[in-house]
Amino acid sequence: MTAKIRAFFAFWYDFIVGDDWRVALGVALGVAATGAIHTAIPAWWLLPLAVAVLLPFTLWRASRSH
Repeated sequence: MTAKIRAFFAFWYDFIVGDDWRVALGVALGVAATGAIHTAIPAWWLLPLAVAVLLPFTLWRASRSH
């Protein structure tokens, strides 16, 4: 039973974090910031902005490693 539980959490870790924990952290911070400021102002634009900032960073790191 513990092997199945371990496999379940390993799948979700690999699915969410994937290759770069920095991008996963950036997206999580973007989601948290969107939720935090949503009560004061419309915050729909914050998460696409976070992704637009993180995507070039990810591509730069991937191209630099090869």
